[in-house]
Amino acid sequence: MPDSLPARLSASLSYDSAPAALGWLRAVDSEVVARQDGHDGRVTHAEVRMGEIVLMATIADDEHTVPPLRGVSSGSGLYLLLATAAGVDGWYPRAVDAGGRTVIPPENTPWGSRRARVLDPEGHEWSAGTHQPGQAW
Repeated sequence: MPDSLPARLSASLSYDSAPAALGWLRAVDSEVVARQDGHDGRVTHAEVRMGEIVLMATIADDEHTVPPLRGVSSGSGLYLLLATAAGVDGWYPRAVDAGGRTVIPPENTPWGSRRARVLDPEGHEWSAGTHQPGQAW
């Protein structure tokens, strides 16, 4: 990679059932933009796009454990910034209807944003909200 390219952070999640995960991701407004299947037909690598965000998803190579919920967080998850409270309120039922599990239904926070949190069908924590990281509360 040339030194002139800025560093960027991308997220990657492993799933026991990558096809099912891709279905859930489509239900929450993602578009599958790349998919590579192995000789056995299993998803070896996929990329989904949500606006400017790209998430890499793959089949789990070996047994792994997704961090369990402790209270309202697993301590590890993804945050999806949405432009409006209506966007959060619309994302949440799609996520739950597609098989996600409610952790925090849509609510207004004490710091002035709107948020919701679900676990995807394999237990990965997803938060959606209007708080812009890097902005003062």
